[in-house]
Amino acid sequence: MAAALRIVPANQASSEELGLIFGTRGEPGHCQCQWFQNPGKSFAALTDEERTERLRVATACGNPRAAATSGLVGYLEDEPVGWCAIEPRTAYPRLRTSRIPWSGREEDPDDEGVWALVCFVTRTGYRRRGISRAMVPAAVDFARERGASALEGYPILLPEGKAAMWGEMYVGSLSIFADAGFSEVSHPTPRRLVMRINF
Repeated sequence: MAAALRIVPANQASSEELGLIFGTRGEPGHCQCQWFQNPGKSFAALTDEERTERLRVATACGNPRAAATSGLVGYLEDEPVGWCAIEPRTAYPRLRTSRIPWSGREEDPDDEGVWALVCFVTRTGYRRRGISRAMVPAAVDFARERGASALEGYPILLPEGKAAMWGEMYVGSLSIFADAGFSEVSHPTPRRLVMRINF
């Protein structure tokens, strides 16, 4: 799958292509990758339409010359099929207030050199084809090329024989990060890890 997937910064995708990936139903269509940007009650206060517009603004979709974007889009035979959110860690206020990134280690929350890969979405009809797995190495390259000192992810670890709870795999699995060269730096909850690759 990695060889077949073409991955570009999200500002090179169109608003319509993002819409195809996220859809209008289910958790991706509802969240529009706004959970980490809007902590506390601010997320619930937004309508789906407002979240959609915030995603479009953050990605600068349709503007290939934009200086920054908030994610990557993957294409399979010119069909938009995958998304991952990647920015400096400081762009995600919910991480600042969560114990997951900081538990058990000393880390400066305001270090803008550390980037975070926080969310994956695979378009309905294209799941279980390794889309998210293929996007992690591209995210590593994306962060490194933009001057990041490190990239973190916060994947779920599923105990053997246990199925994922509804919706929780949007952060990715341990294996897709490990296969891309990330190492575990902490294990703040039984099901959640902090994985990191330093540049």
